[in-house]
Amino acid sequence: MSIESTPRQAVADRMIEIPAGAIILRDEGTKTNWKAEVGAFRLAPYPVTRELYHAVLGEAPASAAGPRTPVTEVSWMDAVRFCNLLSQSKGLDPCYSMGDDPDGQDVVCDWDADGYRLPSEAEWEYACRAGSAGVRYGELDEIAWYRGNSGEEMHDVATKAPNRWGLYDMIGNVWEWCWDLYDPSVYGPYRVFRGGGLYDQPRSCRASCRRKSHPTLRIDDLGFRLARSR
Repeated sequence: MSIESTPRQAVADRMIEIPAGAIILRDEGTKTNWKAEVGAFRLAPYPVTRELYHAVLGEAPASAAGPRTPVTEVSWMDAVRFCNLLSQSKGLDPCYSMGDDPDGQDVVCDWDADGYRLPSEAEWEYACRAGSAGVRYGELDEIAWYRGNSGEEMHDVATKAPNRWGLYDMIGNVWEWCWDLYDPSVYGPYRVFRGGGLYDQPRSCRASCRRKSHPTLRIDDLGFRLARSR
């Protein structure tokens, strides 16, 4: 079976149905909490892999990591473009429209489109927790690749235990871009990423941990995961 059919088809077949609910989010810097309602949606069971990224774009960022590891060195803008290209290749309506703003502030998401998109921050944490109220959804060494066990090497997806909703690598291995602006009044176009990565200490590998950077950032422990509204 060719790479053309295998990875691209697999991501459509393996999306996990996430039920509607609500989540309390917290920013530790400002010590503020806010409640977010989350509608039912679908989320990929693991981050976009290098083989899927290559199948859609014909290339992937240079790396010594294997095809089943999460793709990294992708910016938020790269992830948005990938979502649209994958949607088009599957005959789905793209979620994103965009102009030429280098900061990505003119990117608009159609949440009713049936194509692929990034999860919102609320969707991400809600799905990560999978009904758990703890710091994380399991024992860290059982669910995540992090500084304590990764050997500072990226690992194949789905090689640690999933959460109760069947989602792998929500904690550890790579951080994951989300849709949201972090705090536009303070940080302008900076976007949120979540989950902790292979170089991180346990404190960063928590369901509630928030990080941010410019949407053009590319770094070796930051990738993304696909979501769909329907």
